[in-house]
Amino acid sequence: MKVLVVGTGAREHAIASRLADDVELYAYMSKVNPGISKIATYKIGDEGEVDKVAEYAKENEIDIAFIGPEAPLGKGIVDALEKEGIKCVGPTQSAARIETDKSFMRNLFEDKEIEGSLVYKVFDNTEDVNNFLDEFDKDVVVKPVGLTGGKGVKIVGDHLKDNEEAKEYSKEVIDNTMGGFAQVIIEERLLGEEFTVQAFCDGENLVAMPAAQDHPHAFEGDKGAITGGMGSYSDKGGLLPFLTQEDYDKAVEIMKATLKAIAEEAEPYKGILYGQFMLTADGPRLIEYNARFGDPEAMNVLTLIKTPLAKVCEDIVNGELTEVEFEDKASVCKYIVPDGYPETEYAGEIIEVDEEAIEELGAKVFYAAVSEEEDGIHLSGSRALGIVATGETIEEAEKIAEEAVKYVKGPVYHRSDVGTPELVQKRVDHMNEILNE
Repeated sequence: MKVLVVGTGAREHAIASRLADDVELYAYMSKVNPGISKIATYKIGDEGEVDKVAEYAKENEIDIAFIGPEAPLGKGIVDALEKEGIKCVGPTQSAARIETDKSFMRNLFEDKEIEGSLVYKVFDNTEDVNNFLDEFDKDVVVKPVGLTGGKGVKIVGDHLKDNEEAKEYSKEVIDNTMGGFAQVIIEERLLGEEFTVQAFCDGENLVAMPAAQDHPHAFEGDKGAITGGMGSYSDKGGLLPFLTQEDYDKAVEIMKATLKAIAEEAEPYKGILYGQFMLTADGPRLIEYNARFGDPEAMNVLTLIKTPLAKVCEDIVNGELTEVEFEDKASVCKYIVPDGYPETEYAGEIIEVDEEAIEELGAKVFYAAVSEEEDGIHLSGSRALGIVATGETIEEAEKIAEEAVKYVKGPVYHRSDVGTPELVQKRVDHMNEILNE
């Protein structure tokens, strides 16, 4: 079977690595990913030029295309590929609106009476924003309606001092049409702990993966700007130390209801559905959906998957998804980024990665926004690579990952606190405080 992976980053490297042993692997990426290039026949090109990707897939008689990033999904890459008779792990443009149009997602919850939503309003002018915020007595979250790569969200009490600053940021979003939409969503700020559940979907059936928790802040102690994610962990048993089976099951039920609603309002959803939840005193509430694997969370679950990913892909495209098995272990992913990220001065610098030493420790390297050139691996302005380790406990996996980080040399930084007992306990204590208030 010929499978094409579309995308350039660590998420796509993780996908490709789980497919490589079982399929004839192809890749379409914007620059040479050092990991993917070793295991796939590849073409360098703009993943957003969906007709060119479809043409490449047709020329190479691809059976299944696995779409990694969100931007091509928003541009209709699945529609273009399916027009050429190529089956896809990824939703059509219409179904992908669950991520690409946040107002579509919130309206779906409202219209179909799906549990787990939150108070929100969509605005296209600053006067209405200001009137709403003058009357709303809670802290809020400000989100551009379109895609911003996880970096457009700002939270009162975190990035914004108060609702007056929320007004200013909302004006900036509307005036600059951030993400291509001159609209902004104002949501109530939820108190709790965030967690992620990712699921395989075949249009009708949904199979959930182990829960994970991302660390979006740039610096240790959950300080600094919101990034695409600085690392993540998952725990044995598929839960998290602060997450009960009941809460996990409730989140999965919300996702199943969403899958059904998308099919009714758009088209059957095939691919990966990523649910980002906040565990509150009232149970899980849905923050947002992504129409693809999370990055870094993809690296956690794909490191643990036991069922061949090639079989899962076939089951998705054929509408025959039933069960997917995962190793009963914990995992920790730590992202290595250029010093100063997300405002780095080190784009273009060379880094050294001793893959052999990292693998001898039992860890894995997944390359992200770097480029392999004749003189070595060059940094970009974004995340460089993820290092993932597994273990019987989160603590065991964290120690292996932290040791492995030492084998990456250059002007780079990572959050050494991701997955440590201290930070995990901080999450547990925070959730206990909220539940006992």
